[in-house]
Amino acid sequence: MPTLTANSAIIHPSADTLVASTFWLFTELKLLEEATISVCRSLVENNPRTGNLGALIKVFLSRTKELKLSAECQNHIFIWQTHNALFIICCLLKVFICEMSEEELQLHFTYEEKSPGSYSSDSEDLLEELLCCLMQLITDIPLLDITYEISVEAVSTMVVFLSCQLFHKEVLRQSISHKYLMRGRCLPYTSKLVKTLLYNFIRQEKPPPPGAHVLPQQSDSGGLLYGLASGVATGLWTVFTLGGVGSKAAAAPELSSPLANQSLLLLLVLANLTDAADAPNPYRQAIMSFKNTQDSSPFPSSNPHAFQINFNSLYMALCEQQTSDQATLLLYTLLHQNSNIRTYMLARTDMENLVLPILEILYHVEERNSHHVYMALIILLILTEDDGFNRSIHEVILKNITWYSERVLTEISLGSLLILVVIRTIQYNMTRTRDKYLHTNCLAALANMSAQFRSLHQYAAQRIISLFSLLSKKHNKVLEQATQSLRGSLSSNDVPLPDYAQDLNVIEEVIRMMLEIINSCLTNSLHHNPNLVYALLYKRDLFEQFRTHPSFQDIMQNIDLVITFFSSRLLQAGAELSVERVLEIIKQGVVALPKDRLKKFPELKFKYVEEEQPEEFFIPYVWSLVYNTAVGLYWNPQDIQLFTMDSD
Repeated sequence: MPTLTANSAIIHPSADTLVASTFWLFTELKLLEEATISVCRSLVENNPRTGNLGALIKVFLSRTKELKLSAECQNHIFIWQTHNALFIICCLLKVFICEMSEEELQLHFTYEEKSPGSYSSDSEDLLEELLCCLMQLITDIPLLDITYEISVEAVSTMVVFLSCQLFHKEVLRQSISHKYLMRGRCLPYTSKLVKTLLYNFIRQEKPPPPGAHVLPQQSDSGGLLYGLASGVATGLWTVFTLGGVGSKAAAAPELSSPLANQSLLLLLVLANLTDAADAPNPYRQAIMSFKNTQDSSPFPSSNPHAFQINFNSLYMALCEQQTSDQATLLLYTLLHQNSNIRTYMLARTDMENLVLPILEILYHVEERNSHHVYMALIILLILTEDDGFNRSIHEVILKNITWYSERVLTEISLGSLLILVVIRTIQYNMTRTRDKYLHTNCLAALANMSAQFRSLHQYAAQRIISLFSLLSKKHNKVLEQATQSLRGSLSSNDVPLPDYAQDLNVIEEVIRMMLEIINSCLTNSLHHNPNLVYALLYKRDLFEQFRTHPSFQDIMQNIDLVITFFSSRLLQAGAELSVERVLEIIKQGVVALPKDRLKKFPELKFKYVEEEQPEEFFIPYVWSLVYNTAVGLYWNPQDIQLFTMDSD
């Protein structure tokens, strides 16, 4: 990591390893996989002779043409049989994609029931036809109790179609997903699909109650194949809605809306597809450009995928759903890529509804995976790039933050709470993970805020100085270790020296940043922060060793001036001063301190910039979320190549 300087780019952590945890439905899904895999493989083996895959897909395609009318007429049996056909197609497609190349997969869609290995003479591309049909189903079929399951299945089947990435270690830059989803007949559905998936996430529609979709046995209900599939799908859906053996109560909220969860995962997968060789990712373009329904300005002609959506509804859903990785990743994606939504969010007068869930993610850092923590931090960094945000958060007063357990906070500003949580994250990182990217992003967010620090809570001011104290002790310890190591090496030339110089350099960079943050506050808003001056004076001995240090002399000038000035006034006031009296003297002294004596430094500003190939981080991350949280989808962990699996 290069030296952290103002306006430097903040870079993502490496995505070399993504640890996948075990989702609580995996046991049931694994049983289904094991029960059906031999049948699926048998079909794969016989398909060149029988053409059964193509025949099944054609049956499904013919039925979907009447699906909308069937929903309006409440034709339960027709919809349920169509759902069963799609369920079987999804199961088969998963096996095909896992066990063969894309060229072989496409070939299987051309076989017909003629002589062995014969090809379809039809001009249509059956795979493209299926994908277009799925997009139409997702976007056009009204969401009712009787269509809920088939809507989820359609989204799941699209996720499965894109899942070839799971079985490749490298990020795919050319695949059938690029061929079909970024051009041809599927392209016109781009904005409508993205809009529908977003609204599915916003609405968080719950599935119909258990039993509402179960149909009475009928002799003419579609034959043995449909009857068996109906039994399997019904049983599986009951597991989703009620929870199976060994289900965890804590996981239940994640499944409150399978359609919302599955739609969000598909949206993230589509948004993170790499650009095609000759065209940018249209789904990312749609996400980057959609506008508020209240915005009457014309759409730019350069983007054919723009659309409108209710920003207030989207904002409320994002605020409510931040407990999940995927919702936090969506928030990051929108803030980073869509200037319309970023401007809207920063103008909200209830930003605490969004910021508090993000702070809670960071506060419970021990319980979160590292990628969720990174996304939360980067969201804060993006928000703190805006001076209006940095000012307004100190005007929002919160009462009784119950999840903050270190100290009872009966009343504190959102700004002071944000500082407390970020500092706590830094301290956790110093003692546990020691991740330089975490330090970088935390310090950058504090630096962006520092010039607008206002009325800091006394505890927030104390924690700022406590963090500096911790860094100072760390600095002294490394210095001592380096000295002892150097002495020991004089008697033994064979022992390699630890790289203390590098450790010392990193610590001094962080100390420098902390001094710049304190200096920025004193220079720009001294009169607003008597509690910080009090904390400085209380721990003034900490700063003594850095006054003459060549790396800190310049930045220490203002801090030393403030400490000397106020120490002198306290000395004149006499001994045994109460806290209230000290604060009173500080407030009076602020008016008397000559501002021209404080040296001006360049404003501290850091901007988040994605690395050159962000897909190397985001694609494995998104697919790890799909693997862990997708409803009703199971992949054998031994087949996964994209990310490293947890051995537990």
